[in-house]
Amino acid sequence: MTSRQPIPVVVLAGFLGSGKTTLLNHLLRSSRGTRIGVVVNDFGQIEIDAMSVAGQVGDSMVSLGNGCLCCAVDGSELDAYLEKLARPVHRIDVIVIEASGLAEPQEMVRMLVASEVQGITYGGLVYVVDGAEFGATRARHPETDRHLGIADLVVLNKTDRTAPGERERAEAALAVLCPGIPVVGADHGRIDPELLFDRRPWTETRGQLSFEDLLAEAEQREDEGDSGPGTDPCGPSCGEAHLHHAYESTEFVSDQALSPRRLIDFLDRRPAGLYRIKGYVYFGVPGHEEKYEVHAVGRFLRFDPAPWGRDEPRRTQLVLIGSGTDPEALTRDLAACREPSPQHTPPEAMWSVLRYVPRPPAPAAEEE
Repeated sequence: MTSRQPIPVVVLAGFLGSGKTTLLNHLLRSSRGTRIGVVVNDFGQIEIDAMSVAGQVGDSMVSLGNGCLCCAVDGSELDAYLEKLARPVHRIDVIVIEASGLAEPQEMVRMLVASEVQGITYGGLVYVVDGAEFGATRARHPETDRHLGIADLVVLNKTDRTAPGERERAEAALAVLCPGIPVVGADHGRIDPELLFDRRPWTETRGQLSFEDLLAEAEQREDEGDSGPGTDPCGPSCGEAHLHHAYESTEFVSDQALSPRRLIDFLDRRPAGLYRIKGYVYFGVPGHEEKYEVHAVGRFLRFDPAPWGRDEPRRTQLVLIGSGTDPEALTRDLAACREPSPQHTPPEAMWSVLRYVPRPPAPAAEEE
């Protein structure tokens, strides 16, 4: 057994030309201390500034200076590559699968949910839409509507290229096709990585510039080239932090236990602009006194129970990230989930939470 947290596997889908690779490149450049494993379900090339990584089916695994790994695989080999990426020696924090532009995302989700690879967990489906060509894409590829229906988060990309009123029409169509699913606007695939995964602290370097230092400088030059020197309100040292300007972050802390039923009710009706929820929950229900790590991307939701540290206080700590949300209302709704007498809560009240706890893989049969 290992105390290491399971590695979330995020599926990045969308038709050819929607901007998946551009978004993936942005995540890699903006990873800072996070080690990202990348599985490309397509033949192609991922360019990172002047560097490129080309994968070959069956035997390629390329390690970059910032810890990104890239493989080119077909569906039948997915488990084998995930098993390799999940090995502790690689110290991967998150795995992103870039699906082929013609892939069936629900099939990839099915394979991940059914995967018996230990050390990984499904982390949600992010679907990238070309905002400038959305209507034409739906006309050429009617299956787009079906794909959007299973997404956990939709990225409406290329908003800088949409004609007046075009973005509003696309957003109105998405509200019908995938009601309740958060939609994030982006240009050049630039979304805040924090919407998908936690970034590790960026280790300070001294002396020779690291690969991450070089990427940060390139990102800074790109930002200054887009907006002109001096126009970024964060200042020239901000890097990609200006992405946070589009989102609100709400923190909620409670030393009192939360009611599992009331919390699930809150999560089921969370507002469409609430993109991500992360943190730890204390329920204190008899038989379920451990802490529950919660992770949500869009409508995807997962709880992972874990023991408390020796001197760790029993406390709920949540961070909610969204756009157009009402922080005061979110805090008020979460406060209403408090449970003053968790010891009297019947254990069956936890069933609504346990539905979102991944089942451990079945033990391998012993050979006779």
